[in-house]
Amino acid sequence: MTTTGGTVRAGSAAAPGAGAPRWVIVAAAIGMAFILLPVIAMAGRVDWSDFGALITSSSSLAALGLSLRTATVSALLCVVLGVPMALWFARSRSRLVGILRTAVLLPLVLPPVVGGIALLAAFGRRGLLGPALESAGIQIAFTTTAVVLAQTFVAMPFLVLSVEGAMRTMGDRPAAIAASLGAGPTTVLRRVTLPALAPAIVAGAVLAFARALGEFGATLAFAGSLEGVTRTLPLEIYLQRESDPASAVALSMLLVVVAVVVMAGTGFARRRG
Repeated sequence: MTTTGGTVRAGSAAAPGAGAPRWVIVAAAIGMAFILLPVIAMAGRVDWSDFGALITSSSSLAALGLSLRTATVSALLCVVLGVPMALWFARSRSRLVGILRTAVLLPLVLPPVVGGIALLAAFGRRGLLGPALESAGIQIAFTTTAVVLAQTFVAMPFLVLSVEGAMRTMGDRPAAIAASLGAGPTTVLRRVTLPALAPAIVAGAVLAFARALGEFGATLAFAGSLEGVTRTLPLEIYLQRESDPASAVALSMLLVVVAVVVMAGTGFARRRG
């Protein structure tokens, strides 16, 4: 660190004491080992010479295809419904909005199977809206639509938190300046707010996609496990665990690879932001 003309400039070397304490590094290493060791152990159990055959069976491909399609639709639903909620939560100071925000974030702490039972109570044939839906010829429970709804239910909070946090960081000043120049609320939202939030929206959508892709409990309780209809990749892994452990381990590794790719996409979006 050098000083020129009274101005302090940071050099290439960090100042003494600026780094993390050694005990923090040790604790971080233990935490990393706790996360990585099971994945490494699972990778060691994969029969890599037969990996392609294990993950390309008809049931595995059907489950993977269904998971990718439903997770994509769920992520899009999270964007369409979650971005307005995040904007509302970030701008409002109402106590009622605070209560609603807590309710929207409830799936983060609820066991997923409880969410599935709640969805069944709302949209099942004997649920709150079931008779009205059935009279209109609409059946949701134990269909592919139920898979999408279950995934959206558990993934929505991830997008809402991502966008709301970015909105609070951005503050009100850019929108206020645009409004002072005569722009209406919709114009401000379209020309100022949404472009500034684009990286957070993309990152939140990727996180929602990843959460939807790995959803198990809510899907099982609300949609069941019908091959080609509601049996997603996590459900296929669970079923294969008893009948074909080698396939279950290979499919689990495939899901890990997909998750890593998704997380890498999230990091790229945040760096671009």
